[in-house]
Amino acid sequence: MASSVYLRPEHDDLRRQVARFVSTEVEPNALAWDEAGTTPREVLRKMGTLGWLGLMYPPDFGGAGADMMTNVVFQEALSRATSGGFIITVLVHTDMASPHLAHGGSPEQKARWLPPIIRGELITAVAVSEPDAGSDVAAIRTRAQRVSDRDGDHWVLNGSKMFITNGVLADLVFVAARTDPNAKGSRGLSIFAVERGTRGFRVGRALAKQGWLASDTAELVFEDCRVPASHLVGAENGGFHAIMRNFQTERIALGSMAIGHCLTMLDLTYRYVSERKAFGAPLWSKQVIRQRLAMLAAKTEAARQLLYHCAWLVDQQRDAVREISMLKALTGELVNEVAYSCQQFHGGMGYMRESPIERLVRDARVLAIGGGATEVMLEEVAKRWTPV
Repeated sequence: MASSVYLRPEHDDLRRQVARFVSTEVEPNALAWDEAGTTPREVLRKMGTLGWLGLMYPPDFGGAGADMMTNVVFQEALSRATSGGFIITVLVHTDMASPHLAHGGSPEQKARWLPPIIRGELITAVAVSEPDAGSDVAAIRTRAQRVSDRDGDHWVLNGSKMFITNGVLADLVFVAARTDPNAKGSRGLSIFAVERGTRGFRVGRALAKQGWLASDTAELVFEDCRVPASHLVGAENGGFHAIMRNFQTERIALGSMAIGHCLTMLDLTYRYVSERKAFGAPLWSKQVIRQRLAMLAAKTEAARQLLYHCAWLVDQQRDAVREISMLKALTGELVNEVAYSCQQFHGGMGYMRESPIERLVRDARVLAIGGGATEVMLEEVAKRWTPV
């Protein structure tokens, strides 16, 4: 593993454990899961048994009570897998959806849902993005109106969500909706926990994607969807703050994913060019190939240390929006730079579906888009500009 002042001996053990799981449970099935378009639920249940689906959650609910640094080590190790679809299925569950419950849920909500989430028995998704509202959360149109009748107190949701990872698989979806129709911009948003099978809630359609084929991505539709008032997660009209807080966790996870992809692609490519001969000698003997891979390794290691620094800032309870935005922008672009060169050095084999590098190239592209596009992240950095 890479040496770093941020890491502890127990992180080595976790990294090795995850590596063994990836080697035995994921890699033999990666291509088949891509072709099936989903990651089996049983895989998440196995991970729950190993204690990996609630690393940062309280032990009272079955979590490990670990810090962000430990979580990042897990994310990066998991992201050494060659199936981005598998990885994002897990990370949406652990670091993008369920944190809404862990951070804002009532004691009753946590007691009901958090233990099965941590065990991998209840799969989660988060529904913020809409056809006209991605990074621009203030543009959300889905509405929730509170009603009281003979059936009790409810919120009635109407609207649709787009590009929702785990949208088909999920048993519980955390939905952002506008609860104050008179509020402007980002004000007046709230988060609701909507269970699979709730009347008025359906999957509009599963969406076909360029990459992340082993994860489902869906359009979700809410038509007079009645949600019990007790399913409001956090404060009414406090959803924007919850979303912004969760974005930071999400962007660290995606940064970890990008770093894991970079490390795997560089390792795969080094092995390939060391064995593949052209013009009478291994490709590794070509200076241009050695030096380009060396530079990409240097950039990856630099980005990796920024990742660890972001985790440290979170653990120190410091404001890390600027650094996390830098991380997301940097790693989203870097993983695509690494993917381009590594596929190039694989030649024709790198273009074949049977090749892990081809799968990683497809999966890398979205990391500069999802969770906040590079341009959006750079604006966040620019807004927090400090003298150099």
